[in-house]
Amino acid sequence: MKKALSTMMAVTMALSVLTACGGGNSSSSSSDANTSSSGSSSTTGGDFAGQTLKVAAIETAYGQDMWKEVTKSFEEKTGAKVELTMDKNLEDVIDPQMKGGNFYDVVHLASGREKALPETMLKENAIADISDVLDMNVFGEDVKVSDKIIGGFTGNLTTNPYGDDRVYMMPMFYGPCGLFYNKANFTEGGGELTLPTTWDEMFALAEKTDIPLFTYPTAGYLDAFIYAMIPEVGGQDFFNKALQYDEATWASEDMGKMFKVLGNLAANTEKSTPSNGNADNFLKNQQLILDNKALFMPNGNWVVGEMADAPRADGFEWGFMSLPAMDKGSDRYSYTFFEQCWVPAGSENQDLAKTFISYLYSDEAVEIFAKSGAAQPVTGITDNLPEDKQVFYSIYDDGAKASIGSFATTAPVEGMDFKQIFCFTMDSVVNGNKTADQWWKDMQDACKTMKANMQ
Repeated sequence: MKKALSTMMAVTMALSVLTACGGGNSSSSSSDANTSSSGSSSTTGGDFAGQTLKVAAIETAYGQDMWKEVTKSFEEKTGAKVELTMDKNLEDVIDPQMKGGNFYDVVHLASGREKALPETMLKENAIADISDVLDMNVFGEDVKVSDKIIGGFTGNLTTNPYGDDRVYMMPMFYGPCGLFYNKANFTEGGGELTLPTTWDEMFALAEKTDIPLFTYPTAGYLDAFIYAMIPEVGGQDFFNKALQYDEATWASEDMGKMFKVLGNLAANTEKSTPSNGNADNFLKNQQLILDNKALFMPNGNWVVGEMADAPRADGFEWGFMSLPAMDKGSDRYSYTFFEQCWVPAGSENQDLAKTFISYLYSDEAVEIFAKSGAAQPVTGITDNLPEDKQVFYSIYDDGAKASIGSFATTAPVEGMDFKQIFCFTMDSVVNGNKTADQWWKDMQDACKTMKANMQ
């Protein structure tokens, strides 16, 4: 399951961060720090000749070669020297150095990891404001950085952690989550059903097939699912307020619409789902999709590898889509986990650091990263990815917006298991032990308590 398979997710998604109800760290094995420079700056005379850029990047399943190639190319184009440090436990390498005053200029290390280095530095105002990078042209190209990044990957509580317009964390490699299904059941795969574009169309399918509409591996997977539903009912600002436990937002009519949909889903969920939604039996719920015993399942792209050897119905083919829209023509969303890069406030070379970050979104850098399987949130990314991955990453090319972020940090609240309320109440609604309205009321009460304990 998602929490228990963080190592597998590192291999399939190479993400450094998982959040909310299902979490984990992608890269945990130790290795010696790897610091290198291609040494090419002596043969070039670029705008930054003679300057040295210190870059630190977490080593994940993507490997080191892509970062070495990108930094070498940047050296050749700028005349700068890049000192690259990589490690699977990057915090252990760079944190002591920065505490001693030896700052890096660019760091690729995501929030949400166990040691929480970016979060700690943000609390200490030790990460630089790099909002102006969005208005810069991509180095070597005549296009702004902001115009290349897929909508929704900035302006969220991860990139803008203080809840304002200032950007401190730039989005990097990502993995979308959404609804998985068997293409063979739908017209795109030769079946009779039409893929729903709205929730009304989704529930209309119940009249056209005997297959239950929905299942989930465990209720913990509903974190990413609900994170995508919230902006569908109220937009990005609504989403940001919800993640900060805003009482008016959680009590709003729009939020009520979301819980109505969740209640309808519960009524159309395959009935064995809650009993199998645990660490021992979650694969049985995933198997329901392969056996045509449920139509849709929320998950991340690791499920394909996870179920690679499982039996399946004749003609089965994985399909993947964003959540249906609340109303015809309104926005559809898909939640994504993503990594970030940032500039320590103590960096002495911030202009060059920002130029380097802009270069990370260049066509050339994007192609280099994609060769190793690392997808960045830039328009047209699917053109650079292997065909078997395009079905997942094309979700944003097809018009879906990215939902990004997680609930704000609070001090521990005695007796409060917030994720149990947020995610796992679905089991009770499916079983008939609670109603969706009771779930909504429980969330309002929980958010009121959490709001009072925000850090």
